[in-house]
Amino acid sequence: MKTFEELGLEPELIKAIDEIGYESPMPIQEEVIPYLLGEGNDVIALAQTGTGKTAAYGLPLLQKVKKDKEGVQAVILSPTRELCLQIADDLKEYSKYLDHIHVLAVYGGADIGSQIKALKKGVQIIVATPGRLIDLMERKAAKLDCVDNVVLDEADEMLNMGFTESIDAILAGVPKNRNTLLFSATMSREIEKIARNYLTDPKEIVVGSRNEGAEKVNHEYYLVHARDKYAALKRIVDYQPKIYAIVFCRTRMETQEVADKLIQDGYNAEALHGELSQAQRDLTMQKFRQKRVQLLVATDVAARGLDVEELTHVINYGLPEDIESYTHRSGRTGRAGKRGTSISIVHLREKGKIRRIEKEIGKKFVRGQLPTPKDICTKQLYNVIDKLERTEVDEEQIAPFMPEVMRKLTWMDKDDIVKRIVASAFGRFVEYYANAPEIVEPDDKNAREDDGGDGKSPRRDRRSRKQGGGKGGKVTPEKGYKRLFINLGKRDGVYAREIIGMINKYVGGSVDIGRIDLTTSCSFFEVPEGDAPDVLKSFRKASYKGRRVVVDDAEATGTKHSDNGGAGKRRSKGGEKFRDEVPKKKKGKKRDDFQDDGFVNTKRHTKDDWKKFFEH
Repeated sequence: MKTFEELGLEPELIKAIDEIGYESPMPIQEEVIPYLLGEGNDVIALAQTGTGKTAAYGLPLLQKVKKDKEGVQAVILSPTRELCLQIADDLKEYSKYLDHIHVLAVYGGADIGSQIKALKKGVQIIVATPGRLIDLMERKAAKLDCVDNVVLDEADEMLNMGFTESIDAILAGVPKNRNTLLFSATMSREIEKIARNYLTDPKEIVVGSRNEGAEKVNHEYYLVHARDKYAALKRIVDYQPKIYAIVFCRTRMETQEVADKLIQDGYNAEALHGELSQAQRDLTMQKFRQKRVQLLVATDVAARGLDVEELTHVINYGLPEDIESYTHRSGRTGRAGKRGTSISIVHLREKGKIRRIEKEIGKKFVRGQLPTPKDICTKQLYNVIDKLERTEVDEEQIAPFMPEVMRKLTWMDKDDIVKRIVASAFGRFVEYYANAPEIVEPDDKNAREDDGGDGKSPRRDRRSRKQGGGKGGKVTPEKGYKRLFINLGKRDGVYAREIIGMINKYVGGSVDIGRIDLTTSCSFFEVPEGDAPDVLKSFRKASYKGRRVVVDDAEATGTKHSDNGGAGKRRSKGGEKFRDEVPKKKKGKKRDDFQDDGFVNTKRHTKDDWKKFFEH
């Protein structure tokens, strides 16, 4: 293994990184640094976040800054404000013994006037988000005619976020004889296109294998019904007392809902999504980095740029739409030589996605079995005991308080005190799991195994979903889905396309649509149970060609299916899905007793309920 001195770095840089604690180069640094120190060397580096990319390109960039040259000499593009600031902070730390170098972070959401003033004072390296750099270029504030090096960090993320045109404009505005350095977690077609258009005979450096997840990440999945996702999440978290994780959700509303439930159930959790102000997001991420928050529930967009080295788990509350996003998610754990685990909570419709991801990253997912209440309570009990054993006692510090403590506890014997200490730390798990909702894993033996792994729902036998077997018999919706009635049919000129269009128009979100059945006078469609309340609410004031539209629970209407023109699963193509309602519960049922969503049952456990977990 080489040293940083052997890679050709200057003493000032070596002194700075020694103080940071860098002992020896990481694989990507050993490959990239000597190459970038040369001239005219374009690079495509494929590596996961957390593999040392910033130092790999940052150290040679700093060394190549010329003291006697004015103007911006290097530009680093990043997808998010958070990553932009992080890169800039790292470069400032590396260059603290190089007085002639000034690094500036420019990004949207901050005062552009102050950024323009900073640029006028003189800057050698700009770290920027593409949109804000374009603004500064158009205002003639960012002059890039002296740039020698351009870095595209997390290029795949920038392309996924729609920055292709901005990148094209920026690269067109810098000298053609510059070095271009492209860093990405995956090698997609879009990345290859950028490389063909803007890089000259680039060297490809791969840490690990192309398009693979982090080497030290275990990939697991748990198959559950859609209604049991939160209860499954609780079990997974409860079985890992020392978990330090990001829980990824697909929408902002789902993110907030899951975080609220976790907080209500006693977990140290917070939400991170686009509806929060920048100040709120910064505070939340700061608390998470400092481990004052154990579970961060986040959307993909909000979590971009969040770099935390000690994550034990990444939990996918729902699989992302694309494999690149999964790669980025899972790559956030398993860093700094430690093992990490990427867990996905999926339902039958998502099994195809699992196979696609396996094929792409070259790794197998292990199907997990949810821990039992006994397993969880045993694990948590041992955790409490371990904490007590590891607690260090400062005799001198607590000595003044001990006489009063002993006086207050004289009526209790040793066994009573131990029992009460354990109960105070362990009691909520016993209380919840004494009456926890049962989780029945789906039987997937009838699911198509030859669906090509495209993530699409398997074909279903329509006849198997009828109760009674004859025409007009009652249809049973797919598990996890709610069957809805709409008072429009084929005689109104309404077919599947029109129904999907109305859902897009009135719901305004991304909704999975299951089976659609059309009759002459009315129709039926299926949506996930969690989305049904929002769909019903959205259609309250809907109309179609001047006629009032009525959408209702098909079971509540007592209507039956007429087997005319059923259609398979579709996807509404709206924007993000927001849910702001929970299903109304039956009269007399307390709010806290909403077990399907994983809330704790308000029924108090009896004195001996905990014993059931340890009976043989």
